[in-house]
Amino acid sequence: MADFVDVAELADLVRIRAQHPEAIAEAAARRSRRPLLGSSGRLMIIAADHPARGALSVGGDKLAMANRGDLLERLCLALSRPRVDGVLATADILEDLLLLGALDGKVAMGSMNRGGLAGASFELDDRFTGYRAEDLDRLGFDAGKLLLRVDHDDPGSLTTLHSSARAIDAMAAHKLPVFVEPFLCRRPVDGGPPRNDLSAEAVTTSIAIASGLAGTSAYTWLKVPVTDNPDDMARVMETSTLPAVLLGGDLGDDSDAAYEKWRGALQLPTVRGLVAGRTLLYPADGDVAGAVDTAVGLL
Repeated sequence: MADFVDVAELADLVRIRAQHPEAIAEAAARRSRRPLLGSSGRLMIIAADHPARGALSVGGDKLAMANRGDLLERLCLALSRPRVDGVLATADILEDLLLLGALDGKVAMGSMNRGGLAGASFELDDRFTGYRAEDLDRLGFDAGKLLLRVDHDDPGSLTTLHSSARAIDAMAAHKLPVFVEPFLCRRPVDGGPPRNDLSAEAVTTSIAIASGLAGTSAYTWLKVPVTDNPDDMARVMETSTLPAVLLGGDLGDDSDAAYEKWRGALQLPTVRGLVAGRTLLYPADGDVAGAVDTAVGLL
């Protein structure tokens, strides 16, 4: 990879944070903004909100995303590629990118609920510990994203449903788009973390639930997975008229399989783009630019 973030720049980030924390708000105020959708009407967003949930693994490497300098390097490279519109991240990462000047003319999407830590007993009681609507509005950011996992056997899901609805209301009050990422999931009988159900019926149901949340859906987008059988996506996406983007996820070493799953779904009428993170930032061959360019080509 090209050197987008060197050691001196990382040291400067720490110095600024320690001595001039007001520089973050100042950088946000002078950031050049753009519409959410460009002239193509399509959206390509790089996702990097995994670390705040304690989800640092990529493939077989459990701490792949733990090196912040390396992650910032990969993000800056991805954001430099043609037709990449922006980034989805938590405050710590977006603020680093702000100070590096990497968010000028890009969509800045803040991740809102990160309380459901990966592997925790309370994982589905997903509190809003990240951005609030007023934070995104104050900083001049462009959108927010929330994760909505529903397990019918976990009462924490009701808390998440209620707080998600109120967060959507708050975003709409600020006229800010919010991307809702819904799943039906369940914990395995023999224990372990909840697993998302990507059957056509489950994804259809999760879309129906997410579409009806809050007092208005005017500013709501959906962030949806591709079903286990990609051929089911046309029928699944008939569930709602809300605009949608596909989510990427960690598909291990088989990036070609990811591209094939995305290709057909990206042509559906309500699908307006792609939000992908680990698959593009940590490709098996190490070629971040190539992975991003391939994904952009699918749009």
